[in-house]
Amino acid sequence: PLDRAAPLLCAGITLYSPLLHWKAGGKKVAIIGLGGLGHIGVKLAHTLGAEVTVLSHSPKKDEEAKKMGADFFYATSDPSTFKKLKGYFDLMINTVSVELDSNKYLKLLAVDGTMVLVGLPERHLSIGPFYLTSARRSVAGSVIGGIQETQDMLDFCSKHNVACDIELIPIQKVNEAYERVVNSDVRYRFVIDIANT
Repeated sequence: PLDRAAPLLCAGITLYSPLLHWKAGGKKVAIIGLGGLGHIGVKLAHTLGAEVTVLSHSPKKDEEAKKMGADFFYATSDPSTFKKLKGYFDLMINTVSVELDSNKYLKLLAVDGTMVLVGLPERHLSIGPFYLTSARRSVAGSVIGGIQETQDMLDFCSKHNVACDIELIPIQKVNEAYERVVNSDVRYRFVIDIANT
């Protein structure tokens, strides 16, 4: 149905593609941000067999993250998070579109670890070369897969019952929905019902 397939097409492939490409199964994977992209990333990484950690500025999302399949949750607002997790992750998927201190996050990668950017902040990243060269770390980008990969993702999600958490809203409430997006008051994606307009 539309309320399952539509959000998977936009959010699902954005996370499925890098998780597959960097072979997330069996690895220690961090998902940065538990929003529209991050929440489906947690579900997909868990289903692929990764150890999944959510890194979020909001400690209130701990329970929700674990219900979605996260093994661990750490608040990035707690400075001790960055000490505890230094050199821990094989793969990090950065889903947020706000500016982060990339160097703080790069230190969380193990040797040969990769941070993949799928969120698109407005400003350029500032990355210190030492944080890459000191442990052969990489920064990569990934936005979307092709038609075959999208079909594979839909088949995978159908087989494993993985779906986006959505709110179905009528077209008449689109302005209200926009305001809620701006205020980060979405759990976790809106789908606009145009069939009943």
